[in-house]
Amino acid sequence: MVAYTAKYLKISSGYMGQIVEWPEVLTEGKDLDECREMLRDALKEMLLAYTQLGKEIPLGNALIEQLPVEVDRVCQTA
Repeated sequence: MVAYTAKYLKISSGYMGQIVEWPEVLTEGKDLDECREMLRDALKEMLLAYTQLGKEIPLGNALIEQLPVEVDRVCQTA
């Protein structure tokens, strides 16, 4: 089993979800639960398509880290 990293962005119509390691896997849902489900389905479909085409499947297990930055100080030095 391989774990992929999903990221979600709140948009006007609900949520957009994307696989970090595989940016082409992208979808939207009216709420976070629907977006999660649709993203999982999109990932399964992409895995199937790449396998059938003999294309290399991107590796999962990305490391995601938040990097805090004080915006006021950065903007003042620019």
